[in-house]
Formats: sequence, structure tokens, C-alpha cells
Amino acid sequence: MRVIAITGASAGIGRATALRLARDGADVAICARRRDRLDAVGAEIEKAGGHAFPFVADVTNEVDMNLFVAKTVEQFGRLDVMMCNAGFGIYGAIDDIAPDQMKKLMDINYFGTYYAARAALPVFRRQQRGHIIIVSSIAGKRGVPYMGAYSATKFAQIGMAECLRAELYGSDIHVSVLCPISTPTEFTEVMTRETGNDVTGALGPTQSVEEVADAVARAIEKPVPEIYPYFKSRGLVLLNAIAPGLTDRIVQKFGRKLRV
Repeated sequence: MRVIAITGASAGIGRATALRLARDGADVAICARRRDRLDAVGAEIEKAGGHAFPFVADVTNEVDMNLFVAKTVEQFGRLDVMMCNAGFGIYGAIDDIAPDQMKKLMDINYFGTYYAARAALPVFRRQQRGHIIIVSSIAGKRGVPYMGAYSATKFAQIGMAECLRAELYGSDIHVSVLCPISTPTEFTEVMTRETGNDVTGALGPTQSVEEVADAVARAIEKPVPEIYPYFKSRGLVLLNAIAPGLTDRIVQKFGRKLRV
């Protein structure tokens, strides 16, 4: 039975993964800012067959993340997986994104990941085993129009993960990057609110939160450096490495747009 900690677990991919792992009997520590939503997911975890530890925390707060890990270990005796999932997006050209919006994105998407991973690492080093799963995006491998600010934070996550993976090479501490494509969640709704304009969903292929959760569960069983729930998205990454100019033209058709 594994002990899994998931940030941003009150909805979307975090919630779906918590429930998927609970069905395998996992102990699942979940954190988010919304107590009511967090408690509801906790009840769902218990109903699914797992054990839940809901903890109200803000991923942008280093103290909160340290407490989240410490309380999880106190509750369950150890920590096997830290899934750094909390994040959101803002739509717009780079010169339309206000500095305070960019800072908020970095605080949640990048620093939230950094604080959670940093809090878990001492536990993993002490145990001499563990697994960090960083929820990035295919947009962290290849940017798309008007998602530059969001992509920047996702590229930053991947850069940190690659360095950390190399630093831990040869140990039993694993680092995986999850690169989902567009997934129906609250993401578009939150982006619309944060952007101040009504934004469409992505125009390319999509995948369900359940498909993403299944991919995470497989990676926990057999750790891999990168997780692509939609396997065809690997092709975009390879094409971008070989022919970035051609890829520029291709991704034009897949970007989100403002509703008019």
C-alpha cells in the first residue's frame, strides 16, 4: 500500500488521480485551498477504498508545503509519491500579460511545484526511495499561440525536473514529468476568470481526466522520465525538435481563442 501526496487535488486531474489510486487501496494525502471541496474529495477517496488525509494548504507558501509533507508522514508513517499538480493558465499574447499575472502564474505553477518537491525530498532521501511526479503539459514541450505565459511556467517545471532527475540518477528516487494534452477540467473556466475574457477550449485533441489518472498510476508502478497520456503527442515533441519552423505553422490551428 503506497502513500501518495497530491497538491491541487480538489478538482480536475488531482481529484481523478486521487480516486484512481484510492481504488488500488492507497493512502492519499490531498491539499488545496478550498476546505469544502477538499473534504468532499476526501469522502470520495474513503468510499473508493483508500484512506484520505485532507489538508488545507496554499502551494505558494513554503511553510504550508513543509507542513503538508510533515503531517502526511505523521499520519501514514512515510511518503512514497509527491504529485505536484496545482496550476492554472492565463490566455494572451506576451505583451498583453500583465507583470502581476505572470508573477501569479510563476508563484503557483512553478514555485508551487518547487516548494512541494523540496518538502518531499528530505523524506525521500531519508527513506532512500520515493517518486516525484510533476504535472506539466504538452505546452511545456512545445508552446502554442497565446499561451506563452503558461508555457513558460511549464517549461520551467520540466527544466527543474530534468536537472533533478540527473542529480538523483542511480538512486531509488524517481522524477517523472506528466505532459497531458488539453483535458476537460475547470482549467478553461479558471483561465476565463483570470484572463477577463471568455476563452474557448483547445481546438486540438483532448483526453479525459480518467485517462490521465490511469497514466499516472502506471508510472507509479513502473517509473518513467516522461508520461504522455495521449501517446500521439510524443510526435509533436519529436517534430518540434527536428523542424521547429514547420511546427510553428502546425500549432496555429490548435490554439485557444477568445469567444466573440
